[in-house]
Amino acid sequence: MLPQHARHCPVLEAGSSLGFMVFPALEPNESYYIEYKGEGNYLFSYFQSNSVGKWEPVFYVAVILPVGGVGMLRQEVQFAAKNPPFSAEDAKSVMKALIVPEDLGTPAGAVTLKGATNFKTPERWDTVYTPIFNMIDRPVAPMLVVRVETDWYAHETEFRYVLQAGEGISGSHTMPIGQVVFVPREEITLRDCTEAERETIRESQSQFSREKAAARITTPYGMQYSPHYLRQSRAPKPKG
Repeated sequence: MLPQHARHCPVLEAGSSLGFMVFPALEPNESYYIEYKGEGNYLFSYFQSNSVGKWEPVFYVAVILPVGGVGMLRQEVQFAAKNPPFSAEDAKSVMKALIVPEDLGTPAGAVTLKGATNFKTPERWDTVYTPIFNMIDRPVAPMLVVRVETDWYAHETEFRYVLQAGEGISGSHTMPIGQVVFVPREEITLRDCTEAERETIRESQSQFSREKAAARITTPYGMQYSPHYLRQSRAPKPKG
């Protein structure tokens, strides 16, 4: 999903490939769209593809939050066909398998999407739930990043985006809804570098700049880049 020129930026590609992408629990012939209408009103739309691959609506669920945040939320189901293949309760169950209705509106405009995969980490390792890295195409809805101790807590994979009124998020079998990264749960101690360490850092920076300039390549389209970092990062490292 990155522009083609990003292929010459190994640190950008390495950042994008950090962790794992998570997809919704949908079959190839299923998709959905959740929209925030404003003032506590949401609309969940569920689609299926027909025999020729065209997406057709199956049902809609309007979710209305209580005024002032006190009371029961309302869910109103409307089917696109006259003879629906399942009941209104089944439609609500399908929606609950893909989003978390109880989280809607916390904060205002929030939508929690469910992932198809949950994670259990080794002892003293956590899971960080993030939006998709380097996804910069506008409009991009902000997401609340959370870190969970998944070595002992059976947390379901969820991604909470915050929409503006009129915005929505779609989900399909091949479209990731978020990303997860696993990090060790350990204390980090910061200290100042010594003068000898600073001198070593400065020398390594100068050496890298010289070697990067010496390895510069010009593409057939006239763009210049250097593969030096890519070569160094993929070279065998001494075991330590």
